[in-house]
Amino acid sequence: MKRLLFYSFALFTLSLFILAPQATAQVQQARASAPRAATLAPADVDRIIRSFTAKETQFREALNQYVFKRDAVIQTVGMGGQVSGEYHRISYFTFDDKGNRYEKITFFPMPTLVGMAMTTEDLEDLGGIQPFALEASKLNQYNFTYVGKERIDELDLYVFDVGPKVMPNPKKSSERFFQGRIWVDDHDLQIVKVRGKGVPEGKQRFPTFETYREQIDGRFWFPTYTYANEEIVFEDGEVIHFRMKVTYSDFKRGRADVRITEIDDMGPGVEDQPQTKPETKPSPTTTPPTKP
Repeated sequence: MKRLLFYSFALFTLSLFILAPQATAQVQQARASAPRAATLAPADVDRIIRSFTAKETQFREALNQYVFKRDAVIQTVGMGGQVSGEYHRISYFTFDDKGNRYEKITFFPMPTLVGMAMTTEDLEDLGGIQPFALEASKLNQYNFTYVGKERIDELDLYVFDVGPKVMPNPKKSSERFFQGRIWVDDHDLQIVKVRGKGVPEGKQRFPTFETYREQIDGRFWFPTYTYANEEIVFEDGEVIHFRMKVTYSDFKRGRADVRITEIDDMGPGVEDQPQTKPETKPSPTTTPPTKP
């Protein structure tokens, strides 16, 4: 996230939304319990890591078979908790056989973020780090540290701290990595929750987010909700209250012809296809209502 020097500069125009108290309570409840120490033999830790990293690759391949909807709302918050600006983008996505993503934008009014602008890195994190955390092709570039076990809702989870083995120099590399914590279901050995941020930061600052997944079609844990709400402190000491909510829904097996299009050019397409509600299994938290 890049701070702007001129606060009179407005990028776009949007409606406001307020974080529902129920959603706040759910997120706080999910954060309430700390991982309990649980001793595992190094061989068992290695086995678990191999399993969930392999399944993460399988999950990304499986997602190539699904069309889904993403609704992203990013806000700046002013005095008294009032929304001062917003970025709102609704899109449908599909992937080709090589994992390349295609997007059809169905709603994208002019944003009005105050004091900061969406950068290339922000958009890359929105489409990669935040929903998926670990890119399959980069798994061998991460260190995994076993923390313990934690029970959330009715799931028993392994907890790992994750970070890049080598932090890229943002002046020389545009590569993005995840740094934070992941929760792995001890039965399916798939990631069901992540909390962290995209790195490296350089002169920019990026929010700490939480992403929750739900089991779709009884097999794959796909991201369904990403949330961030914090005061970001920039290099010069300026503080900006940032809030984000991203929901992923309408997962439907099958390909669609989706390309990035302008709203004015939209005709009958993915948004006109029947939408099916995903089957879910108890996830780390109940998917909150509308809010970042």
